Amino acid sequence: MTQTASKPWILGLTGGIGSGKSAAAQCFVDLGVHLVDADQAARWVVEPGRPALAQIAEHFGTEVLQADGTLNRAALRELIFKDPEQRAWLERLLHPLIREEINAYLAKAKSPYAILVSPLLLETTQHSMVKRILVIDVPEDIQIQRTIARDNSNAEQVKAILKTQASREYRLSHADDVIVNDRDQAWLKSEVERLHHFYLTLCGGPS
Repeated sequence: MTQTASKPWILGLTGGIGSGKSAAAQCFVDLGVHLVDADQAARWVVEPGRPALAQIAEHFGTEVLQADGTLNRAALRELIFKDPEQRAWLERLLHPLIREEINAYLAKAKSPYAILVSPLLLETTQHSMVKRILVIDVPEDIQIQRTIARDNSNAEQVKAILKTQASREYRLSHADDVIVNDRDQAWLKSEVERLHHFYLTLCGGPS
């Protein structure tokens, strides 16, 4: 089925923590590609005044709210990491809302293709929203080094996060395209440009 020129196809961009998803995403933005960040959508749906925040506070109690009424992410993260059932409850509430938010922002795309950046693209149903998957891949030891440097965390914390994400092998087995991001920024930029030119040839949407 050929898509009309006015309807861009969607590329999913994912990778583990510390892989350089954000840096790769910015390279695409610099080339004029419309981009939606699932993490940003996840923040939008729990802003004060949105129904999700009220439901979260009702379920977990006001300890998950800051004094100004915004979500206390650290307190909520603490609660759900300790209790898989609570985490599942939160995901059932938020995932459909995040999906709606993502769709609304993707619909505004004017570029020939648009990108959904999501660390959980393959762990959620978000992968069903995209036509093609680009994985930003990096060896685990580099993921750990980068994340410690960026977040001022320790190796144990990073390894715990890695365990909650899809394995490197699983991500790679679902990838249509892979950038191994273990070199410098200039190399990453050249790889993104190479893929961008290829993606422009798929403007009818990949089959």
